[in-house]
Amino acid sequence: MQAMFDALFEPSAFSPHGFCLLWDPGLIWLHALSDAVIGLCYFSIPLALLHFARRRSDLEFRWILWLFALFILACGSTHFMAVATLWVPLYWIDGIVKLITALASIATAILLWPLLPRLLALPSPSALRLVNDQLSLQMEEREGNLAILQEHEALLRQSQKMEAVGQLTGGIAHDFNNMLQAIGGSLEMMERRIGQGRSSEAEQFVDAARKTVERAAALTHRLLAFARRQPLQPRSVDPDELIAGMEELIRRTMGPGVTIELRMNDGVWTVLCDPNQLENVLLNLTINARDAMPDGGRLTIATNDVTLSEADVVGQEGARPGAYVEISVIDTGTGMDATTKARAFEPFFTTKPIGQGTGLGLSQLYGFVRQSGGIVRLDSAPGQGTTVRLYLPRHADADEPETKAAGSGQGAASQSGAGEAVLLVEDEANVRMVAAEALRDFGYRVLEAADGPAALHVLHSAVRVDLMVTDVGLPGGLNGRQVADAARERRPVLPVLFITGYAGPALEGQLAPGMEVIGKPFALDVLAARVRAMLEAIPVNEARPATIPLPPHG
Repeated sequence: MQAMFDALFEPSAFSPHGFCLLWDPGLIWLHALSDAVIGLCYFSIPLALLHFARRRSDLEFRWILWLFALFILACGSTHFMAVATLWVPLYWIDGIVKLITALASIATAILLWPLLPRLLALPSPSALRLVNDQLSLQMEEREGNLAILQEHEALLRQSQKMEAVGQLTGGIAHDFNNMLQAIGGSLEMMERRIGQGRSSEAEQFVDAARKTVERAAALTHRLLAFARRQPLQPRSVDPDELIAGMEELIRRTMGPGVTIELRMNDGVWTVLCDPNQLENVLLNLTINARDAMPDGGRLTIATNDVTLSEADVVGQEGARPGAYVEISVIDTGTGMDATTKARAFEPFFTTKPIGQGTGLGLSQLYGFVRQSGGIVRLDSAPGQGTTVRLYLPRHADADEPETKAAGSGQGAASQSGAGEAVLLVEDEANVRMVAAEALRDFGYRVLEAADGPAALHVLHSAVRVDLMVTDVGLPGGLNGRQVADAARERRPVLPVLFITGYAGPALEGQLAPGMEVIGKPFALDVLAARVRAMLEAIPVNEARPATIPLPPHG
């Protein structure tokens, strides 16, 4: 072994390669420089291949690059050995380097030939361009199909919208035509009886017309509730107290065949909503539950204080996570199938026989709760009953709840005036005429205005005005809310009563103290009672500005 190593590194037995070149300096340096440059180039190529292989780890044949790098590195080493052997006869080492190069060459050749068909199968640039062109055509076709699909979806949505509008307008037309027929027929019969001198028989037609007007008012209120456009009078409400106050009414409504259970949470949380509307909603739910249990059953009304997370309000437009009061109405009735459940909140949709339901109860509920910032959830299945859950936001700023309904006690209130001056702002001449005459009959002195600028002309004068009754939707560039705000600048304590069939965004938010709302149509005695109550609510020590009295009417 030692003799072999001595032979490797003991060149004395050999002559350097330069001897064969007769030590010609030009020839020696030609060989030396040429082999050195070739060796350096061979060494640079493996570095490039190794860098490429490391950066492109996604290549399927990366191992062949490593093998090529080893082969080329060995080739470069043979050229450096050729430079060395010009002066030092290290032929054994030179031979070993060539052997390593030969082995790398054999391995590369053996592995390359079987790989060659797979390499040839790789797509050429022209093939790639062709595939890319095909993909582009497919993408264009897909985009065209997507546009067609979106167009069809828009047409479907429009069709569904028109179907919903048709259902809504058809229901409204049906109900209102019936009501108009009843009112028109009653007026015609009153005219006939009065013309025949039989005035005493006209009372039944007056009563029929009045009841029909009340039905029409209820219908419009329900439609506005569904559209979340009804004028609300929110106040702090204790749900437990409100439901407990309705218990007797609910028991009478449900009848003896239904067992009623109230599970009040006795929580301290209150909600900010219109108590009248909440009572109507709960009463509608109990009536629906009664109709779903013709053979009797159990009705459970429960309350609970809950906290909803971000995930709980996903898909609920406008709802925010936080504290809510949950009101659940649970029955053991027939339940709903999936189709009925999906349409339950649609206006005029009902599963009840003709004449036994308007189809507006649940739509009114949905609109009221959403307008109050809450959420409605409906769970039902055939034969398993129905659960409706109302989630109303907690009213954290409440000191004491005022659960009493807004309209309670008005019928018993005094209606007669004592000569107070009322400014009536109403653009509809017939409505203005009737309301003005009624207020005069009740003892008020009435000044009339047909639009906002005319009302401001009166308010900016020295004429005495004790209270303003104004419509909300007015011509002339100013709505009723704007007129009221302008009036308060000159007359800070002036009471304002808004009368409106549809207020829109003008009455959104909290009204200032001394401002109230009454919805059209209204009974004239209710109007007079509300005017009287608002005048009496003015503190005695609040001095009104000095004004000129109104001239006597007529």
